Amino acid sequence: MDMKKFILLTTLLTLIASCGSKDRGELVGVKGKKWHPEKPYGMELVPGGAFTMGKADDDLAGVENAPAKTVTVRAFYMDETEITNSEYRQFVNWVRDSIIRTKLAILADEVGLTQEDGGIGEFAFKDADTANMTAYEKYMHDNYFGLGEDPYEGYKLNHDIDLIFDTAEYPDEYYSEVMDTMYLPLEESYNGQRTWDVKKFKFQYTYMDIQKAAKNRSLTRKDVIRKEDIEVYPDTTTWIRDFSYSYNEPMHNDYFWHDAYGDYPVVGVTWKQAKAFCQWRTLNKNAYQKSRKGAHFVNAFRLPSEAEWEYAARGGLRGATFPWGGPYAKNDRGCFMANFKPVRGDYAADQALYTVEADSYEPNDYNLYNMAGNVSEWVNASYDPGSYEYVSTVNPNVNDTKNQRKVVRGGSWKDVAYFLQVSTRDYEYADSARCYIGFRTVQDYMGTKVTKNGK
Repeated sequence: MDMKKFILLTTLLTLIASCGSKDRGELVGVKGKKWHPEKPYGMELVPGGAFTMGKADDDLAGVENAPAKTVTVRAFYMDETEITNSEYRQFVNWVRDSIIRTKLAILADEVGLTQEDGGIGEFAFKDADTANMTAYEKYMHDNYFGLGEDPYEGYKLNHDIDLIFDTAEYPDEYYSEVMDTMYLPLEESYNGQRTWDVKKFKFQYTYMDIQKAAKNRSLTRKDVIRKEDIEVYPDTTTWIRDFSYSYNEPMHNDYFWHDAYGDYPVVGVTWKQAKAFCQWRTLNKNAYQKSRKGAHFVNAFRLPSEAEWEYAARGGLRGATFPWGGPYAKNDRGCFMANFKPVRGDYAADQALYTVEADSYEPNDYNLYNMAGNVSEWVNASYDPGSYEYVSTVNPNVNDTKNQRKVVRGGSWKDVAYFLQVSTRDYEYADSARCYIGFRTVQDYMGTKVTKNGK
């Protein structure tokens, strides 16, 4: 045998032997990272199962939009409470600070300042210094960054230095110039106070339109990528606009920003803003996961489907009228079980005039608070009064992009008891904000955990 062929054959046999030494040539599968389910902070696991969705008793309002139907939903995590003002402010502040940092970095680049120069230079893009990049970072920087419509797309912001909001401590005129653009003009200020121009608080994100991709398999990925640019600040004027001839100015002035209302549910957000919050929460969590070597990315946070919301609201109770059972809105001690309008004209008969803290009243059997009352909640579904007749019986959901009427559930502080029923459906338009509509988020559970009656 030729010597070269002998060496090559020996090498191949050695490689084959070494590759199969651990599995002995058996089909053992690809070994992945160790994975353990981790309950997201502030959420509860809602085990999957079957339930009767819709009206289990008489439809007293005669709407006839929720006939009883047995359906099954998969397991998911859901927020214990409605998203609070404090939690939503974290989102708003992140968007505001990111915009400010971007403006500072761009101006630093335009005037030729780096982090070593001090002043606004400390906020320069980290990519300005290519010497400390990894080989991959340098490749991406040279071949992709800044080649699109945005010349600074892909550049990394410097988060190592805190932003300065005290005007007396601004480091230089460049910094003052950038901050000035974030406030309303002087002529729109009053009482000596300048306020943020909240219309500039916009969150940009991209996502894949999976529904469109599924309907037309000839489309390429770029054909189904969508980009959104959403103003994130809540519409505080809803406290005035939603109630004519009513004095609600204190709620307009203080409800969202004052610390006294930090643990109260956020309101005045549209369906589109709620969706944007979910995208940000996913991005924010996965940015942290990325910093932990070997950590898995989490599933996306999202709005619940209509079936998921009702299943979670029932808390495992069959045929219940309310999350606590029912059929009454009071317990055996005569206390109201939720925050709503129990008496005509008397909003405070339940000891609450407007909203209450998000963890008020007793939770249901899934440990979820205020699934009835306090604020109505956006869900990821378009409203069709006849949808129960044609939706699937497994994870049913209807979300028609052409239908801007989006479902809200649970009733609110200004509603009568009928709207608190777990089966009652209502809707609002996707771009509308109300002082009585908020939301909570869910996240898919990686597994098939089900209730006893769902096995």
